[in-house]
Amino acid sequence: MKHFMIVTGIVSLLALACNQQPSSATTTSTASVSSTAAQAAASSMSPEDLGTLGAQIKKQPNDADKLLAQHGLDAKSFASAIRKVSENPDQAKRYAAAYKSAS
Repeated sequence: MKHFMIVTGIVSLLALACNQQPSSATTTSTASVSSTAAQAAASSMSPEDLGTLGAQIKKQPNDADKLLAQHGLDAKSFASAIRKVSENPDQAKRYAAAYKSAS
């Protein structure tokens, strides 16, 4: 089960990385604030929400940034949230079930 979560997270990250476009430079403070906000949003999402979002990203990789932004996330915070969920076997099962049902 843990391997499934890791593979799912990697696939999601690769999909996001392929879709990222260079953006204009931002200040460190702005990046820090948005990163903190994204981490807060990720921590408030349930494993089921993360699983559903991961499945949506897999289905629509071109819209990955848009889907994440709708939930107040970025690729880094999404990956962090998935890693955190995968550390808990019960949460990992809930994530996997939601991902599978949404796929």
